[in-house]
Amino acid sequence: MITTHVLDTSRGEPAVGMTVILEIRQASEWSRIGRGTTGGNGRVDTLTEGKTIAPGTYRLTFDTGSYHRKQGIATPFFSEVKIMFNVRDTDQLYHVPLLLSAFGYSTYRGA
Repeated sequence: MITTHVLDTSRGEPAVGMTVILEIRQASEWSRIGRGTTGGNGRVDTLTEGKTIAPGTYRLTFDTGSYHRKQGIATPFFSEVKIMFNVRDTDQLYHVPLLLSAFGYSTYRGA
């Protein structure tokens, strides 16, 4: 299972209403696996619901530009954030959070 959540560190709150897309790399192309929107707690845990996860390279794309415009930032610095990571053991949970502010972001492997 692959999940994520987004925290808006500049506001000290979950980033609600952000679109997130999950893809897997197949050769030199990316194929969409799932799409979701962060809820009231900033989480999306349905990206792989009903799907079998295979070992490989995955990419999460966060629509940070639309989120920031909704927060009143007319011209966001980051239009989107892409995080690529490898899945080796498909029996494990892969939780990949995004910590976001208007001019920076960070990520880590969560639990």
